Order: sequence, then C-alpha cells, then structure tokens
Amino acid sequence: MRNAKEYIVFPLDMPTVEQASRYVRMLCEHVGMFKVGLELFVRGGNRILQTIRNESDAKIFLDLKLHDIPETVRRAMMQIAGWKVDFTTVHCGESTHMLEAAVEGAGGKVSVLGVTVLTSVSAEDIWNSGFESRYAENIADLVVLRAKSAKAAGCAGVVCSGREVKMIKERFGPDFVTMVPGIRPAWSLGEKDDQKRVVTPAAAIENGADYLVVGRPIRDAEEPEIAAEMVVSEIEGVLAG
Repeated sequence: MRNAKEYIVFPLDMPTVEQASRYVRMLCEHVGMFKVGLELFVRGGNRILQTIRNESDAKIFLDLKLHDIPETVRRAMMQIAGWKVDFTTVHCGESTHMLEAAVEGAGGKVSVLGVTVLTSVSAEDIWNSGFESRYAENIADLVVLRAKSAKAAGCAGVVCSGREVKMIKERFGPDFVTMVPGIRPAWSLGEKDDQKRVVTPAAAIENGADYLVVGRPIRDAEEPEIAAEMVVSEIEGVLAG
C-alpha cells in the first residue's frame, strides 16, 4: 500500500525560484510530489527542477500543458524527456495525432498525462466554446471522450476532476493514472474559489484518484506543514477503511 503522503502533489505556484525553494524545503517531508507550472518554469527553467532534486526526494510533475501542431509537441516533449521529471502534460485538444506525438517524443522517459477539461471550466464555458449541448449539460461526457483519446494515443493517464475519476477508472482500467486538481478539504472551502468542480481529498481517493493536487489549502495556511499533515490524515482514514 502506498504511503498517504505519496498521493499529495503540491503546486509551486510562486513567481520566483527562491520562494518555491522555501516551500520545497518546508514540505518535502509532507508531500510526495511537487508540481511546476508555466509561471515558475518560465521564470526559473531547469533551475527549479534541479532545486527540487537537490532539496528533496519528491517526484516532479512538470505541468506545461502543451498544445500545438504534432511535430512541435513531439520536439518539445523530447526536450522535456531529458529533464528527469516524472510526469508532464499535453492538452487533449482536438487532435489524437498531437497526443500520439507527445507520447512518441517522451520516449518512455516521462509519463504523459492528457489534460481533459480544466477544473476551472463551467458548463457555461463549454456551451460558449461551441460544444454540443450534451457536453455542456454533462461535462463528464466530454472528459471521458477526451480520456478515450488519451488512452488510445498511449498516454499514461489524464488530468481530470475528482468527479470523473470513478468513471474513468471503470472505463479505462485501474492502471490508467488520474491526476486530480481542484482538491479542497472541507475545512478550506471558500466562497471566492475559482475552481468549479472541486472535491475533498477523501472523496477523490474513494473514487480511485492516484494523485491529488492540493495547493491553496496548504500554501495559504498559517502553518503549511500542519495543513499538509491534515490532508495526509484524511487520506489515511480512507486507506485504512
């Protein structure tokens, strides 16, 4: 059985390597993976990846959400494959060929996750983007459709909300990785959250989630280490049950 902390992915959503390094040192014993997104990577590049390696034994999730013509994505993924990260992302988008190119470029050196529908996206957003009404009425159908493309292209898994994890696991098998953002412990929920499709850590784990991206509830706490341990305890409760 995996250790509860191995499920937790902490996003280093900070503008500088120095700020991110502080959180790496602070949380390296409490989480299993650090996520590096666009803002930090544009600022710090490979330096932040090396910092994580030097300061911790945690895994690295480079979340760049590639989306371009297949050949450009393939070449970009070849570069990422040389950076010794564990996971990276590509938008499922419109083309299975782009997903296939991402997997080819990765060459088995990094696990590619397809981004299905961002957890900040609402039904109204789907409707306004020109999708069929059935996808606006049931976003989960669009998530599953895109997960099907990711699976067919050879991706290791997908990024999806906790609400869709169970159906994805049932449809594509237990080994198809689910990375779940929009995780909000009950004690952290606020009225001004920009995430629309959120779930608690316990609900996500019960549905079969492999990794939980937990950011603001930990980062904004007065004592981030204690907040992280509270999430660990919630996960442990589910695993023990």
